[in-house]
Amino acid sequence: MDELLADLAAEQAVLAAVLAALPEEAWDAPTPAPGWAVRDQVAHLAVGEELAGLAAADPGAFATRLSELVADLEELERDQARRARELSPAELREWWTTAASTTLDAVRNYAGGDRIGWITGPMSISSFVTARVMETWAHGHDVVEATGTPPPPPSARLRHIADLGVRTRAFSFRNRGEPVPDAEPHVVLTGPNGERWDWGPAHAAERVEGSVGDFCLVVCRRRHVDDTALRATGPGAVRWLQIAQCFAGPPSDPPP
Repeated sequence: MDELLADLAAEQAVLAAVLAALPEEAWDAPTPAPGWAVRDQVAHLAVGEELAGLAAADPGAFATRLSELVADLEELERDQARRARELSPAELREWWTTAASTTLDAVRNYAGGDRIGWITGPMSISSFVTARVMETWAHGHDVVEATGTPPPPPSARLRHIADLGVRTRAFSFRNRGEPVPDAEPHVVLTGPNGERWDWGPAHAAERVEGSVGDFCLVVCRRRHVDDTALRATGPGAVRWLQIAQCFAGPPSDPPP
């Protein structure tokens, strides 16, 4: 947990530095998400961290808030869009950094085996924090792509996101109403410093191989698999990379 929390703090710091360096006009730059400018990406992250911080600090209050959201999800989306437009870049940045810091402080009170209530149901605290790392990195990537900012160098923190991507393989199929292939693939990824990270049975006929950066972009739906150097062997592995999605919600299509 200490390593995971340190990696979340580091990922937040990377995005904070990117946002602090953006000129004001860049906040209106369109991002890969249709209809979303940079300011919408940051507002989305801020809303997510507000909810995450509440879930970690006050489970009862979060349960009440969640029931309100379920009753009127569109209101949350309207509020996010309104604040994204009304707040200045400095205010948006402050909103997100404060909410992110609150989440980080709250999850420090949990031990590795604890569980926490979330929008998708109870989950382990390690999965909960890993999801925050993934969200921060993925939306930070959108900001970088939208503004032409030099991307931060890949880090070993990507292993958390890759692990989440592997663990959500079955979800990716079920989320689209497709049967989960019986054959579990062997996933072999190369880390930013040449490390070898692998998952699944070593002698499996089905395989996924490539860089951890490419894999994370694909499972976060930020890059079409055909625009990466990932290699898939076997029909189940090929289909998985076409539909891989490591975050909850309805099926999301990758960029063309």
